[in-house]
Amino acid sequence: MTSGSLLLLYAAIAICALIVLIARYRLNPFITLTLVSLGLALAAGMPAGEIVAAYEQGVGRTLGHIALIVALGTMLGKMMAESGGAERIARTLIGWFGPRNVHWAMMLVAFGIGLPIFFEVGFVLLVPIVFNVARRTGVPLLLVGLPMVAGLSVVHGLVPPHPAAMLAVKEYQADVGQTVFYALIVGLPTAALAGPVFAKFVAPRVQLPAHNPMEAALLDEGHGRVPDEQLPGFGITVATLLLPVGLMLLGGWADVLATPGTQANEWLRFLGNSVVALLLATLLSFVTLGLMRGFNREQILKFSTECLAPTAAITLLVGAGGGLNGILVKTGVAAEITALSQRFELSPLMMGWTVAALMRIATGSATVAMSTAAGIVAPIALAAGYPHPELLVLATGAGSLILSHVNDGGFWLIKEYFNMSVAQTFKTWTVLETLISIIALAFTAALAMLL
Repeated sequence: MTSGSLLLLYAAIAICALIVLIARYRLNPFITLTLVSLGLALAAGMPAGEIVAAYEQGVGRTLGHIALIVALGTMLGKMMAESGGAERIARTLIGWFGPRNVHWAMMLVAFGIGLPIFFEVGFVLLVPIVFNVARRTGVPLLLVGLPMVAGLSVVHGLVPPHPAAMLAVKEYQADVGQTVFYALIVGLPTAALAGPVFAKFVAPRVQLPAHNPMEAALLDEGHGRVPDEQLPGFGITVATLLLPVGLMLLGGWADVLATPGTQANEWLRFLGNSVVALLLATLLSFVTLGLMRGFNREQILKFSTECLAPTAAITLLVGAGGGLNGILVKTGVAAEITALSQRFELSPLMMGWTVAALMRIATGSATVAMSTAAGIVAPIALAAGYPHPELLVLATGAGSLILSHVNDGGFWLIKEYFNMSVAQTFKTWTVLETLISIIALAFTAALAMLL
């Protein structure tokens, strides 16, 4: 197979071709992703008999997690919408923060809810509330939505107990408590600048279509006129929404709460699995937001079925992005980037950020980028006796969030739910992720000088 700089050139051409074919020539993104992925594999010299299998493995690895999350999260969101639960949360947030500050409210809510859960899970849980808040206040959707995804992304990349961050803590031999403390110091201002502040700037400059299929699927038009007393209680709605968060938190602390290897430990891990946690929350919503709200079983079945249709395109696009990811890894692009990064003489802090950033651009996965970079940089940092391993975790996490583009499933998730074009997604989501990466690195470097 091809190797060296020529392989990197092929990968760069493939990414540029994707952007041009989708944004300029308006080709179907799923078809384009598939064609370009297969074309890159052929150009890189992969054996023809292995190409489709590598692509399918990438798709399957991605959809094995995302498809279930999107489906269950969408059902839970639909029940929140039909029962008036999302409307209740929207009205409460508006009452607490006022219409002018709801973008700050969404950032803080996402930051808190996102602590124990994956980005995609938090997104599908919160997006119905984003739609509701935007509709209730008349605030542009992106002014509410971008702060939400900024809060989720920051905690996903920087704050334990997320898996990649925990792996980096172990690799760098950092203290978990100190890492969380420094991550909050760095993460909150980073989320504020990349979320509400950036959204205030960019939202007026992006015109979204008047009709959003996902918004129409998740929202019930009638709740804007329902009196407060006819909506479900704030407590029971939030309890239903936070059930998966609590279960995943229990799963993350399984080894603390029960001895590893015991049945109790295994049950905690099982209940804390994101799919199981969302499944249980969805079933609970059928009771608390369905039967207890006067809906019968036929209506609940209708709600949970009809909301899935708009998710088909999202699921295919996310899967195709995973397929491209698989091809990039199998052809050796990720390995070439790793080798390239090791040729530069950088401080451990900058090396952690740079390796993670290059891996993120190549593979599209923040988790893969952070875990791979930590494994590469940790031996170098430990040998050099770097005194602040907690900051290495933050720098590596910051690098893993940079420049989300067409090989990242999150890119397509944001694009489809917010009904943006590819160009608009680059202008908003990609820039937001890059801002998070650079701002978090700057704050981390400042902390390193102060400690």
